[in-house]
Amino acid sequence: MMLYVVLFFTFFSLFLYVLLGGADFGAGIVELFSSRNDRQLNRDTIYKVMGPVWEANHIWLIILIVILWIAFPVYFNIIIIYLHIPLTLVLLGITIRGVAFIFRHYDAVVGASQVWYNRMFRFSSLITPIFLGMCFGTLVSGKIVITEDYSETSFAEIFMFPWLNVFTILTGLFYASLCAFLASTLLIGETTGEIRKLYSKKSAIFTIVLVIMGGLLLAYGLWNKVVFVQDFLSNAYSLSAVSLSALILIPLWKAIKEQHSLLTRFYAGFQVLLVIFAAVNTHFPNLIITSTGDINMMDETAPDSVIRVLGISLIIGGGIILPGLFHLMKSFNMISIPKNFTGEDD
Repeated sequence: MMLYVVLFFTFFSLFLYVLLGGADFGAGIVELFSSRNDRQLNRDTIYKVMGPVWEANHIWLIILIVILWIAFPVYFNIIIIYLHIPLTLVLLGITIRGVAFIFRHYDAVVGASQVWYNRMFRFSSLITPIFLGMCFGTLVSGKIVITEDYSETSFAEIFMFPWLNVFTILTGLFYASLCAFLASTLLIGETTGEIRKLYSKKSAIFTIVLVIMGGLLLAYGLWNKVVFVQDFLSNAYSLSAVSLSALILIPLWKAIKEQHSLLTRFYAGFQVLLVIFAAVNTHFPNLIITSTGDINMMDETAPDSVIRVLGISLIIGGGIILPGLFHLMKSFNMISIPKNFTGEDD
């Protein structure tokens, strides 16, 4: 029973990090691809929205890592060992981005350094989610080489080529596009007037970019016979989720056009949920595909006593963290509870 609790919190943390952390990264991407005249506007809006909660978003990544480390040690070890280079770059990007976010607002001297802080924030916001997406692409690409005999396999074949190829790069670009789509869509509800129209336009543009990147990723995977993509396209549940996600684009597009903050957030979040479900369901529990076969996430899990303690801890922690996070976001007007769902925009 507790194993299912642990699994729920594993994928729940993944969902919240992709959604909230993704929107966090996407804010910098939106700023990067804005005109020079709009960048200051984006900067002010992003700071107003992200300032109170930007550190809280990464708590879900920390929870996810801790769960994998404790409950699924074999799975965790493979990720840490064979993806140590892109994961190190992810951590470096998160650090640079955090430093730039703080210093471009609180630096005592306003001068040339601000230019570098802005560049650091914008480019790290783009590069970091690309590497995160590349990590997932590596896990399902079937190119990971697991070996204990390093004399017959080069460093590049083990630690470089599996994550540095066209399929993983496309996966990274897809996730970066998803981040930009999330940020621009969620920012509709944080602005008014002409600024809201600006983000509505950006949301529509990044929706198109996201669809194009998703199509390119699937087309390339199918053309090059990537096992994950082939299985994805033959999995009825995954295809149903993707089809539903495509259908939701119609009401989402309408909500974006009408600048409806509540509905755009709901549809955007639901789309993220469908995308994650489709990706995970395709090969669950074999979430790592190597050059020699699949690795079952449920193999060699932690002892039942450890799973039991972890499950209880997650239930207690969730009961504390989730209400606290909700209150934090509500306090800064990031979450509003409308009196009804049929009236005017909240």
